[in-house]
Formats: sequence, C-alpha cells, structure tokens
Amino acid sequence: MTTTTPRNAHASGAAPSASTAADQHDPTAGSSPTSDDGGPSLLRQPRAVWAVAFAAVVAFMGIGLVDPILPAIASDLDATHAQVMLLFTSYMAVTGVAMLVTGWVSSRIGAKKTLLAGLAIIVVFAALAGASDSIGAIVGLRAGWGLGNALFIATALATIVGAASGGVASAIILYEAALGVGIATGPLLGGLLGSVSWRGPFFGTAVLMAIAFVAITVLLPRSAPPERRTSLADPFRALRFPALRALAVTAFFYNMGFFALLAYTPLVLDMSAGSLGLIFFGWGVCLAVTSVLVAPCLHRRFGRIGVILAMFVGLGVVLAVMALTTTAPAALIVCVILAGAFLGVVNTLLTEAVMVAAPVERAVASAAYSFVRFFGGALAPFLAGFLAEVSVGLPFWMGAAAVVVAFVVLLTQRRTLGHADRDDEPEIAEAEALTVAEAS
Repeated sequence: MTTTTPRNAHASGAAPSASTAADQHDPTAGSSPTSDDGGPSLLRQPRAVWAVAFAAVVAFMGIGLVDPILPAIASDLDATHAQVMLLFTSYMAVTGVAMLVTGWVSSRIGAKKTLLAGLAIIVVFAALAGASDSIGAIVGLRAGWGLGNALFIATALATIVGAASGGVASAIILYEAALGVGIATGPLLGGLLGSVSWRGPFFGTAVLMAIAFVAITVLLPRSAPPERRTSLADPFRALRFPALRALAVTAFFYNMGFFALLAYTPLVLDMSAGSLGLIFFGWGVCLAVTSVLVAPCLHRRFGRIGVILAMFVGLGVVLAVMALTTTAPAALIVCVILAGAFLGVVNTLLTEAVMVAAPVERAVASAAYSFVRFFGGALAPFLAGFLAEVSVGLPFWMGAAAVVVAFVVLLTQRRTLGHADRDDEPEIAEAEALTVAEAS
C-alpha cells in the first residue's frame, strides 16, 4: 500500500462500507429486521451483533476497572505509588505497540479469529493477574491484557458494522452505546467486586470475557478472506503527513493529562473500593454522555479545532485546581467528575479530526495515531508515581503542563489542520465510534 490510498479503501479491521462489510459478515444477508413502521429497528439485531456488543462492553470496562482497587493493591502487596502506577503504564504501552499490528493480524487471519484471539488473551492474563501475589507479576500480566484488548477493540467495530441490520448508522449507535456503558460501568463493577477483594475485578473480567468468547464462537459466522493484507510499515508511512503527525503529538500530551488524572487520583483519595467505584462511575457517565451527545453539537456550532482548544483550557484548569486541593477530597471528587465532561468532548473531536487528517485508510490512520497517543498514556502514570514522592500535587501539575503543551501544539498547527473542521458524515460517524481508543 502507498500513503496515497483513498480514505474510503478499508483494510480488514477497519469499518468497511456497509455493503462490503455485510457481504463478509452478515449472517442474515438479504433480511433486515424492521420496526413496526417498516423502518430498520435498532434493537432487532442478529445474535452475532449482540455477542460482539456484549464483549465490547466488557472490553471497555477494563479502562476504569482497576481504578477503585489501586489503594487496596498498594496496601495488600506493600507496593509504592510508583509501582502501582505501572499497572497503567504496562497496559497502555503494550496496547499502543499492538495497535500497529492489529491490522496486519486481522488482514491475515480474519476478523473472527482476531476477536477470539484478543478475548482469549484477556481471559488468561486477567485470571492470572487475579491469582498473583506480587505487584511485579500483575504489572507484567496487565501488559498481556493490553495486547488482547488491542486485538479485540480494533476489530470489534468492523464486525458490528458488517453484521448489524439497519446500515452503518445503526451499527455506529450500537458501538457507541457499548463504549458508553463499558466506560461508565467499569469503575462501578470494579468498586463492587473490589469491596470483597482487590482480586475480584480481575476474576470478574476473566469470567465475562470467557462468556463473550463462547458467544462469539457460536454466534459469529467465519469472516470471508480479507481483500488486502496490511503492511506493518503502513502506520509509520501515515505519520509523514503533517496534519496526522500534529494530531498524534497533540494527543500524546493530552493523554498525559488524561491518565495523570485517571491513574493517580484514586491513590490521593485513598477511599474504599466501593466509594472510588461510585466516583469514577460519575466520571464515566459524564465522559460517555459528552462524547456521544455533546461533542457533535459543539462541533456543528463552533468548529472542531476551536472546541478542542477550549476543552484543553477547561481540563488544564481542573488539573491545576486538583494540584492545589489534594487535601480536600470533596474538591477532588467534583473535579474528577467535571473532567469527564471535558475528556469526552476531546476524545470524540480529536478522533474525528484524525479520520480526515491524511489520505490513507482509516484503519491505518487510527493505528498510527493510537501508537503515538497511547505512549502519552503510558508515560504519565510512570512519571506520576515518582513525582508523588516529591510532592502530592506534583503529578497533577505535570498533567496540567502536558495539556498546556497539547494546546500550544494544536494552536500552532491550526492552519495545517484547517480541513479537519469540515463535515464528512460517513467518516465522522465512524470516528465517533472509534473514540474507544481514546478512552481506551
């Protein structure tokens, strides 16, 4: 593949056009469940779609599942804050690298086998993490979990698009719904299971993913051979385009702010798993609602890049306030939940911009972008653990400073990104669904 491939040419693992995907995946080709008025029904979907959607919910739960049990892990395993932060660093670093190879894998073995491989990896590594007795082992096992998550999430959207009735729009809504439910309920489930034992969320994830594995094995038809094999070099070639490169660098620093808040705040609050679960449930609800409902409205009214810049200002202020109020739990709780609203808008609009940033396949653009930004998410918890030993508020200041850098990069590159404000409905719809990767 060359970097001038038209954006509407899809690799396996990206969301193909509705007709192409349906030819490859749809177990009910030729039939489309309808509502009472004769139109397509969003809720009347093939069983294969619900199987993948359920698995996607569980996969997205993994984003915030660990948050409520961080203090318990630190206490029971006699781990330092720096060691506990590595649970996020290993997960995010491996996920970022794995994003480079998911297209290569799925274009060779097919979507169904890629989904099952990802689920199997998560089941094994989540269960082993729950059975581990050392922080080092859990950190390593979280890395394996990240590989499985990357393989599954990168392929799930294409599978839902291919099998869903009602066209691409219905598939996107279902995927977004799975994303929102997973992000919001992950911390809540983590808090509930973590109230019994910090091992509970790990074992719970393994059980749910095992159920999803069986469901997809039984209900999802074998995918047709991919039309084209993706090269491992494709994502690196995509970063030659200035617009995509600018967005990737912006996302790198933005993700540092994101994960400084997500990974470090539970250790500062030092509350029970149940309490932390409720707090981050509120955070997840705000993130999901603003990502799906608020971000498109703001974009239509004010333009994509301008809204992202405004959200960076808001997020930077929130992180600065958190740095100044580390001894006031009530203030930290309010800031965490409020930050979810800013994060949701940025996640959606940044991902939308990526989809129109370079004339390459969307799967390739997403892989290149995700590779860079996930390393921001990996670096922030690593630095936060060491900075916390100097000052409790310093990790939040680091997050705020990173968001300022993201603001400056995006502002100085705004002319390069002028075309990213245009509306392109098919690409924007898919971009909103691919927001997983931001929260994820």
